Amino acid sequence: MAYALLTLDIDKRGVADVKLNRPEVHNAFDDKLIAELTHVFKELDKNAHVRLAVISGHGKSFCAGGDLNWMRKVKDYSAEENIEDSKRLEAMFACIAAFGKPLIGVVHGNALGGGSGLVSVCDYVVASDDAKFGFTEARIGIAPSVISPYVIEKVGISYARAYFLSGMQFSASVAKDMALVHRIVPRDALQMAAEETVSEFLKAAPAAACRAKEMVGRIIAMSRDSESREAIRDFTIETIAELRVSDEGQEGMDAILSKRKPKWAV
Repeated sequence: MAYALLTLDIDKRGVADVKLNRPEVHNAFDDKLIAELTHVFKELDKNAHVRLAVISGHGKSFCAGGDLNWMRKVKDYSAEENIEDSKRLEAMFACIAAFGKPLIGVVHGNALGGGSGLVSVCDYVVASDDAKFGFTEARIGIAPSVISPYVIEKVGISYARAYFLSGMQFSASVAKDMALVHRIVPRDALQMAAEETVSEFLKAAPAAACRAKEMVGRIIAMSRDSESREAIRDFTIETIAELRVSDEGQEGMDAILSKRKPKWAV
C-alpha cells in the first residue's frame, strides 16, 4: 500500500522507519492518518523481516495531537457516526500498543495531546531537549480519553491527575522524570541517539524480545479481567465522542483556530 500521510522505509536489518508526514499541521491526526497508521502497524506486525520499528515525524514537530479542523466536523455527525469515528481513533492506539515488536519513539518539537499519547505506547523514547509535551485536551474543552489507559499505565495516577486536569505543557526533562521519555539529547544529536538505541535493541534475540514484550503485556492484562478491559475501552470512546460535540469542545477548538482565548480562560 502507498501511504499519503506517512513514509515507510524498511532497511536490510529489519528496522522499519515510520515517519508521520503532515508537516504543514505538525503531523496532527486526521481520519486518513489514523487509518494509515493502523494499517502500517498491522502490516509491520505480520512482516517476518521486520525486527523493530522507529516512529518519528517530518517537519518541525513529532505530532501535535488531533487535527482541530477534522475534530470540529464531528458536530455535523450523527451520534452513531461520532462513536464510530472515536472507535477508529481508539483502535489506532490499541493497534500500536499491541504491536508485537519493539517500538522506539524519536521525538522532537511538539508532542501534544494525542502526540503524547503516541509517545506513551512506545517501548523506548529518545527526545530532543527542546521537545514539548502535554495532555492539553482540557484546554480545548475535551479530555485525553482514549489515550488515558496507556498514559496512566506509563506515568501513574499522580502525573495523570496533574497534567490531565490542567492541560499544562511540560518539558522533556519532566517527561523523563515521569518515565514517558527514557533519554534526552540535544536536537542535533537526536538521529545519532536514535541509531544508537536501535543498535542496542538489535543486540537482543528477535523472538526473545517479542516474547518479553508479550510477557509484559499479558501480565498487565492479567491484572484486569476481560470485562474490565472492555468497560474501560467503551467508557473512553463514549467520553471523547461526547466531549468533541459538547459546547466546550466546540468552543475550545474554534478558539484555537481563531487564535483567541476560549471563553473560560481567565
